[in-house]
Amino acid sequence: MLFQKNRLKKRGEIKKVFKEGKSFKENSLILKKMENDLTESRFCIIVSQKVSKKATIRNELKRRLRELIRQRLKEIKIGVDVLLITLPGIEKKDFSQLEENLDNILLKAKILK
Repeated sequence: MLFQKNRLKKRGEIKKVFKEGKSFKENSLILKKMENDLTESRFCIIVSQKVSKKATIRNELKRRLRELIRQRLKEIKIGVDVLLITLPGIEKKDFSQLEENLDNILLKAKILK
């Protein structure tokens, strides 16, 4: 579970990152990042119905991605707002492939220390 302080929840803040954030793509993941003035990094995971019509599958993907981010929190730079947007096809990947994609996109975005 991702801590409350590491969640990006407000609609206005999410829209701001979506519009002004820098984008990176890796297979079935898109990452948008933007600097913030806080002492924490915050994350939002977006899984649309285009990925799967079933809410159970979408929720499972969100849980997996949250857990992978939680495991890497100590390695992630401070003061960044991050949107993780999933694309169709990601629901077919297993946990290790998801982990590899997330690591690659975090390195590409220079978010890991």
